[in-house]
Amino acid sequence: MHQSDSINALRFLSADAVQKANSGHPGMPMGMAEIAYALWSKHLNHNPLNPTWFNRDRFVLSNGHGSMLLYSLLHLTGYDLSIQDIKDFRKLKSKTPGHPEYDIDTGIETTTGPLGQGIANAVGMAISEKILAAEFNKEDIQPINHYTYAFLGDGCLMEGISHEACSFAGTHKLGKLICFYDQNGISIDGEIENWFTDDSVNRFESYGWQTISVDGHNVDEIDQAIVKAKEESTKPSMIFCKTTIGFGSPNKSGTADVHGAALGEEELEKTREALGWKYSSFEVPQEVYEFWDSKESGANINSEWDSLIKKYEEDYLNESQELHRRINGDLPIDFQQRFIDFLDDCNSNNSSMATRKASKACLDFFVKEMPELIGGSADLTPSNNTFSASSSTFSNDNPSGNHINYGVREFGMSAIMNGMVLHGGIKPYGATFLVFTDYARNAVRLSALMGLPNIFVYTHDSIALGEDGPTHQPIEHMVTLRSTPNLNSWRPADLVETAIAWKNAVSSKTTPTCLIFSRQGTSALNRKPEQLSSIEMGGYLLEENKNPDITIVASGSEVQLALDAANELSNESIEANVVSMPSLDIFLKQSSEFQDKVINPNKPVLVVECAHPNSWYKILNRSDKVIGIESFGESAPGGELLDHFGFNKENVIKTAKSLIND
Repeated sequence: MHQSDSINALRFLSADAVQKANSGHPGMPMGMAEIAYALWSKHLNHNPLNPTWFNRDRFVLSNGHGSMLLYSLLHLTGYDLSIQDIKDFRKLKSKTPGHPEYDIDTGIETTTGPLGQGIANAVGMAISEKILAAEFNKEDIQPINHYTYAFLGDGCLMEGISHEACSFAGTHKLGKLICFYDQNGISIDGEIENWFTDDSVNRFESYGWQTISVDGHNVDEIDQAIVKAKEESTKPSMIFCKTTIGFGSPNKSGTADVHGAALGEEELEKTREALGWKYSSFEVPQEVYEFWDSKESGANINSEWDSLIKKYEEDYLNESQELHRRINGDLPIDFQQRFIDFLDDCNSNNSSMATRKASKACLDFFVKEMPELIGGSADLTPSNNTFSASSSTFSNDNPSGNHINYGVREFGMSAIMNGMVLHGGIKPYGATFLVFTDYARNAVRLSALMGLPNIFVYTHDSIALGEDGPTHQPIEHMVTLRSTPNLNSWRPADLVETAIAWKNAVSSKTTPTCLIFSRQGTSALNRKPEQLSSIEMGGYLLEENKNPDITIVASGSEVQLALDAANELSNESIEANVVSMPSLDIFLKQSSEFQDKVINPNKPVLVVECAHPNSWYKILNRSDKVIGIESFGESAPGGELLDHFGFNKENVIKTAKSLIND
């Protein structure tokens, strides 16, 4: 069997699938086939029979529009991806969607497509590998020892997130990260020389990367470059691969025509002739399947690691047990009881404070109990309060550190965190101001799409942050987060609710969590013991009357305002139930019976929240009201702003009375 047949099998499976779907991107798979061949057949350690094997090399397709290259590789090497799955490319509910979607059981390590995020995910994976290796590896036994590989294209490097992530990778000397830049000079609009003329080699050298330039169609050069990249342990490597997009197509190669459209039957046949591919659509000769089949070799590599782990268990029992717990994603033994004790302590010693400070008090408990928690902040650590009493700074001198200074990289931080979760063994939390979720939004969305239990910490939650003004005051951000599928947002009112919110976040398996904390002080709320368990339901009755005239719902710092207004109303013989709603997302998942018990559907409802009101209409009748904000903020002291926008007792009372009188 000729090497060219094994390479061309990748090209034609990809081109045939795109042609059948009449949709997709054949150019990249055809251009990167030799690169994929060199990596996957000569270097990549993986096991198609056990895709979750923990010490496998990670492979990320950052230029995710070339998804058929990945699907072809997975099919040929023996993953659970049949030829019918290849033929079903881009069909509803198929295993082969237009862009790769995280499915570890078929070997897809991450969801890619929004360009640049894949390389950032790869950086996160390499960070997790580095942290875990520093923590668990011994001089004689190294259970964590693998590489992260990423394919990327011109579009990935045009996106700003590539700068955020790659400069960070160079600073932290991620020598186990090896990337391949498909330097074909073509994007959707045509030849990129009119809009992308960066000296990318010097760019990456300035980041502290090793740079290697090769002919992207020369397997031997690519192979030698990978060997050289592996030998460099203190720098990530970028292999610059000069390629021709749509390689082999007589009339379309090297042009934008082959980037994002099927070749067409006539051109596809001409390409077969040009490359000497004698087989019909979706036909792969048996000897090619035999060459690519990695099930036996993968099982052997996996078995070697299993033997190493057995030796590790014998010699380092405690470390082994902890490593297995981390890999499985289990909570520590007795964690539940220790949390109950901690929560009781929070309830007994509750005091007035900003919830960002309450979060710090909680982190002092959680980080100590859960060494897999790796914190961080986008250059706002003192403001976000993410550095716990058990934290140490992650650095080249301290690779087992559990707090990362991400610098001003909100988007990069969030996408890197996604990669850290995807790698496994690590549970990151990362913080910035709530208003800067605008920068991080797409990575948070992908976290929810993939079902990753990430933890995003957002402080300075409202206009009450004051003088920094409307550029730093979030308005619509809670609505955006709450409208994102599979994302839980918490805006707690005090230390006790903050502890419950953190517990929910660290316990999550398939849903990311946004923890929204205040800069302004909040009051310590009084609760009965039986109310504590209700907090986990997302919303609960904090103050209940047998025959209420109205229900006042609030979250975060506005809960005390609701209580104050209810107390004043009672002096006028108006009875108000007060509901604290730390997580509207979770409350809406409860049964209608529970929701009706908390919020009487037959009585008027007033919601008080220092944010845009659009989140709340699912729980309201048409005549109900929300005291919220539908304009941008102002620059002034926080207290003045709250009065200016109507977040005071007088306005809550006035609005409540208007509902009752109506």
